[in-house]
Amino acid sequence: MPNNVAVQATARLHLGFLDLNGSIGRRFGSIGLALDAPATTLTLARASSQRVTGPEHLRAAAHLEKMQRHLGLTGHYELVLREAIPAHAGLGSGTQLALAVATALRRLEGFDLDIPGDAEQLQRGARSGAGAGLFTQGGLIVDGGHGTRKGTPPVLARLAFPESWRIVLVMDKGIKGVHGEDERAAFATLPQFQASGAADICRHVLMQALPALIESDIGQFGAAIAQIQTILGDYFAPAQGGRYTSAAVGKIMAALGETGAHGLGQSSWGPTGFAFAESEGEARRLVDQVAQDAALLHLDVLICKGLNYGARIETNTETKNLEHQIQSG
Repeated sequence: MPNNVAVQATARLHLGFLDLNGSIGRRFGSIGLALDAPATTLTLARASSQRVTGPEHLRAAAHLEKMQRHLGLTGHYELVLREAIPAHAGLGSGTQLALAVATALRRLEGFDLDIPGDAEQLQRGARSGAGAGLFTQGGLIVDGGHGTRKGTPPVLARLAFPESWRIVLVMDKGIKGVHGEDERAAFATLPQFQASGAADICRHVLMQALPALIESDIGQFGAAIAQIQTILGDYFAPAQGGRYTSAAVGKIMAALGETGAHGLGQSSWGPTGFAFAESEGEARRLVDQVAQDAALLHLDVLICKGLNYGARIETNTETKNLEHQIQSG
């Protein structure tokens, strides 16, 4: 067994739910994309006393203690978080942190990896299975939502994201997206989602977004994502104050649309907005167009790549992507 384990898990975009109506037996389902940044990076080692330090250390400590109980481990550990995906920004920070901690502990102590089981144990994936799927595989994932069976929603499709495409993120660090009890209350008070809207979203995913991704057609891919985001943005607007949780982000997103960006939207409850560009040069042109206004609004604008592999696990003897760890045992 290794002396220490380092895990890096990266952010994800939640591009939309498939079916919030649920009248045919499954609810939610989603489409998500792994990003190369920002990331959560941590190191776990055995220690003489329990110690957890770094950003998001309280959440990480709770996950570590719960996994120790689950696996019957009574020793002590030092868990160091070197960086963390911003919390409640719509970038999947909670799921990636939880699974990174669980994976590090399992690998350190010689347990088989169990991503779906750990996601359920740590109460991740209550609505979307994309986070767990992306932690394992990266790329773009479609999950099937929840039916009558318990557990993490199944992954229905996984596609590679074009290497040349870029994602522009618009981030507002002064606002937190709806989460926790507020999120549960929002779902409880929103009206019944129309079956016709769910059908429209599923059609755009299956017959437009996925084929366009395979064919590297950013125009059609962007049109599909934009339409999905319009449907869902209008539905969630009463709970988040408009299509965008952050009015400032909304202003910059509108400007990006006017300058030629594709597939504008908000990831999950936000406040992070996103758009797609066909190349690094095009992404930089878009960012240059809005950089001054974004700075005046105290927003961060980042250019990211899609990530076509899952979390990385490093020990004192090897470094592997998560899917390779699973395949090799």
